[in-house]
This record gives sequence, C-alpha cells and structure tokens, in this order.
Amino acid sequence: MSSLTVVAIVSIIAMLLAWIWQKNNTNAGIVDVIWAYGMMSAGPWYALTGTAPLFLKLSLGVLTFSWYWRLGRYLQQRVLSETEDGRYHAMRKAMKDHVNLGFFLFFLLQAGFIWLLSLPFWAVAQTTQAQPIAVVAALLLAALALYGETTADRQLAEFRNKPEYKGLSCRQGWWRYSRHPNYFFEWLHWFAYPLMGWGGDYQYWLWLAPVLMFCFLNWFTGIPFTEQQALRSRGEDYRLYQTTTSKFIPWWPRT
Repeated sequence: MSSLTVVAIVSIIAMLLAWIWQKNNTNAGIVDVIWAYGMMSAGPWYALTGTAPLFLKLSLGVLTFSWYWRLGRYLQQRVLSETEDGRYHAMRKAMKDHVNLGFFLFFLLQAGFIWLLSLPFWAVAQTTQAQPIAVVAALLLAALALYGETTADRQLAEFRNKPEYKGLSCRQGWWRYSRHPNYFFEWLHWFAYPLMGWGGDYQYWLWLAPVLMFCFLNWFTGIPFTEQQALRSRGEDYRLYQTTTSKFIPWWPRT
C-alpha cells in the first residue's frame, strides 16, 4: 500500500469519527481540528516513507508537525471551550432537515482536502537532489510565518476575552494592517515547500502549492465564510473595518 493511499484511508476514517462526534455534541468546528491534525500527521509520514536525504526529511517532518500541531491545539481549545462557530451554525440552519447528510458530505470533502493539500509534503519527500541553502531559506521563512500567525492568534484571543470589545472588530497588532493576518501567514508558510523541493522532480509543480492555498483562502474555504459570519455578528463595525483595512496582505490602514 502506497504512502498516499494510507493518508487517504486514515483521513476518511478520522473525518467519519469526527462527524459522529459533531452529531453527539452539535459542534461541527471539530472538522477544523481534525484537518489540522491530519496535515500534522501526513507530513512526518511522508518524510518517513520518502526517498529524500535525511536532513531534508527531518526538516519536512519538523516543519509540518510543529506548524499543524500548534494550529490543531489552538483550534481544539476553541472548539472545546466555546459554542459552535458561527460559520457552521449558519450551515446547520441552512441545511435544515438534511443537516446530517450535509455535514457527512462536508466532512468527507475535508478528508479529500487533507490528501490534496498534503501532496506538496509528499513531493518534497521525493526530492533526492535537495539544495541545502534552499532548505535553510525555507525553514527561516516558515519560522517567520509561524511567529506571525502565533502572534496574530494571541492578539485576537486577548481582544475577544475583553467584555468591553464585544461586538467590535479587532484592530490591534497585526489586525490593524490586515483583516485576516492569520490567513496571510498561513499562506506565506506554503512558500517553504517549493524551496525545500527545489532541485527535485517536482520543483516547478510545487509552486502550485502557494497558488492553490491563496485561491482556497481568498475565494473558497477561508475569507468568504469568515467575513460573512463577521458581518452577521459585528454588522456596521465590520463594514467600517472592511473599508479601512487590507483584506489579506498587511498594509497601512486607510483613513
């Protein structure tokens, strides 16, 4: 059985178990947690079974594990300590009597995303002619992105924990310069994989990874759903925030 097949099967099983959990707990946010942990597991698995030099496999395993372990823990704490995220609550209301089937298909789709979006990890693990300088550059870039995303998540959590800010949009720290700095740094870290795989058979294909992630975040699974929920929960304040603050790439706010 190939390493790709193993990831596909394990992802499907994990998402089916997550779907059962959300049925019992009425909280579909668990899908994000399982997605993060699925990506966390796929990277080291591909590194373990790949043909790349040891230093590249270690770099890939450490990067993917540390990045998605942090994200998974952050999401897990939110899911277990808060009510269902507004995005999924809105989906639940929209699906009405078909909510179980709808979420069943949605969770299976997320299993497919684990397999699809972890393909760059597999490609890096097949790079037999790795370039050490490019790998070091990739790790430095990933470290910068990790610092940025961790800081943005902490700033948002601190803002949300203050009752006086309820119903308002965070404009502190990175959130002053981007409406979605966490998504921006998530996207930035995906440039590490083309660098790590430079010199291999998939060196050009790997540049599709940040392009694909940019499309997902901007038009499909990321920003659109997040902004719809922000408009429902914060209304006019978020509309004002939209007019003054960059959507994605951090930039000075407009007056």
